[in-house]
Amino acid sequence: MTIQNLQDAASAPDPQESPVTVAKRRGTSKTMLYVRRFLRNRMAVVGVVIFVFLVLAAVVGPHLTKWSYSDPDFLNLSTEPSGEHWFGTTDAGNDLFAQTVHGLGRSLTIALLVAFGTTIISALIGTGMALYGGRVEKLLLWIIHLLLAVPSFLFIALIVGGSGGDWKALTLVLIVFGWMMAARVIWSMALSVRENDYIRAAGYMGVSRARTIVRHMIPNIGSLLVIQFTLAVVSTIASETALSFLGLGVKLPDVSLGTLLQVGTGNLTAAPWQFWFPAGALTLLTVSIAFISDGLRDALDPNSSAGGRA
Repeated sequence: MTIQNLQDAASAPDPQESPVTVAKRRGTSKTMLYVRRFLRNRMAVVGVVIFVFLVLAAVVGPHLTKWSYSDPDFLNLSTEPSGEHWFGTTDAGNDLFAQTVHGLGRSLTIALLVAFGTTIISALIGTGMALYGGRVEKLLLWIIHLLLAVPSFLFIALIVGGSGGDWKALTLVLIVFGWMMAARVIWSMALSVRENDYIRAAGYMGVSRARTIVRHMIPNIGSLLVIQFTLAVVSTIASETALSFLGLGVKLPDVSLGTLLQVGTGNLTAAPWQFWFPAGALTLLTVSIAFISDGLRDALDPNSSAGGRA
């Protein structure tokens, strides 16, 4: 065997090594490794492209038309798509394109805020339960199981229904009732993290438990939190759409995708464009985030072979 063959054999990846280990041995940063594994997932890349397009549509779209989402055109009531109104108009004469991009932005805002809030709360509570253990762990688990057993949808509907359809109140209520399941998943993950030597060493050195949670435990489950965040976005969009569709979420004159679907469903036969344009935007949004979540899971999971090797 030649010297070149020996060098090639020495540099060949061990099938038992994780992608992160191989990346470190080759001098590749962990971030670059995750990016490469993510980009190998074509559907995840498609999801990013679609999501960026929708975000741009929500931000730039209202400036592309002379009509505001709340301004009616009484000369065009329930008219088909045209050069004047790209997506047509509603029964009240509102420009459907302006309402769709506004509703898309409103649904995205609610989803991102709720996902961020529930991820932060679930991360702190989940890791806190694992680190403190004992009575604190038992008490918090009991509270979580109790809240999960309670039909939270009814409480959300009652609270939001009494707020007059304010999207800020809806966001706050969804955060309050949306962290429990994620906290339990994070707790189960953090149980293995707390057994690491650096966690014990931090305790021996007098580092406070709160600092240990923020500085050591949460960063070491960062990949789980990223995936949890994307899943929370999808679930929040579904919850907000369902509540608004039932008339318990965002209400007129403000609009979300759920509100537009509620109005469009009643005119599905007479004016189908009032349903299909908001439905298409909602479908693209949820599908793109689902693709991104799937790509992140494959990229961040060291045991996944879907993202390729380092």
